[in-house]
Amino acid sequence: MKGTSARLGRIFLRYGVKIISLLLAVSIIAFALVSFSPVDPVQQYILGVGAVSPEQRAEIEEYWGVNEPPVQRYFNWLGALLRGDMGESLLYRRPVAEIIGERFVNSLALMLCAWLFSGIIGFALGCVMGMNRDGWADRIIKKICYLLSSVPTFWLGLLFLLLFSVKLGWFPIGFSSPIGVAAEDVTIWQRLHHLFLPALTLSLMSFANIALHTRQKLVDIMESEYVLFARSRGESKGSLFFRHGLRNALLPALTLQFASFAELFGGSVLAENVFSYPGLGSAVAAAGLNSDVPLLLGVTLFSALFVCVGNMIANLLYGVVDPQIQEVAK
Repeated sequence: MKGTSARLGRIFLRYGVKIISLLLAVSIIAFALVSFSPVDPVQQYILGVGAVSPEQRAEIEEYWGVNEPPVQRYFNWLGALLRGDMGESLLYRRPVAEIIGERFVNSLALMLCAWLFSGIIGFALGCVMGMNRDGWADRIIKKICYLLSSVPTFWLGLLFLLLFSVKLGWFPIGFSSPIGVAAEDVTIWQRLHHLFLPALTLSLMSFANIALHTRQKLVDIMESEYVLFARSRGESKGSLFFRHGLRNALLPALTLQFASFAELFGGSVLAENVFSYPGLGSAVAAAGLNSDVPLLLGVTLFSALFVCVGNMIANLLYGVVDPQIQEVAK
């Protein structure tokens, strides 16, 4: 028990150092890109408060430290970030941390539904294709996967919106809850009703890659020498899949599935804007279009942390899926 605790402590320490190093690098790159871009946060702030005199603008620039060297401004921003102050959004006039917390709940529900659907369906279809290589099911599903892999997220979202919302009227046009209903009065079914189309759009964008990757991996496993030897001993097709194919194909699929966090977050920016869904994706798009630097930097760091934690969870789950990796990690 003591040895297991020590090993888990070393693992978390190693991942913690990696995550902190990556976040530091992301913060430097993001701050440098914003600093050298034509974005003018002072002008955006002035547009929100109204006309100001040149003297008042100079005072605002001095208060924000805009005229200081970029390195000094970065350390000032980093020091405030380490104290838990992510700044105030110029667009929403609220603390960035508060906006991220509210929007992340909606984005998490959206990405989690899309992630689970794409992983389960993608892996299942990949297994069907791999176990029926060159069959009719393999050919049909593979063509569907190729088609969905080439379709842009926003185009598919607009298509679903026009078909299921405008023409058929089965789903609402947008938002995460009915218009005019208080947040405490919205039921779980109403939220799921608004969530379905954006989640379906996101899931269809990522399940094709998992299905095609799982198919190829399973084909390689079924053509390996140990599977051919097992087949020569008279093992059935189902036994070959469950005893040899499932676990060996699951590990790469799990890796790809957790790596799709970044892809899902990128796709959610387009999907949330198409469906007017109030999540982090729509917030970062609004921040970029309206020169909201504090919110843009805050969402960038938070999304990097989100992806890093997802990859860390995937690596920890490898030992559960394949005990040999757990032995090597010791």
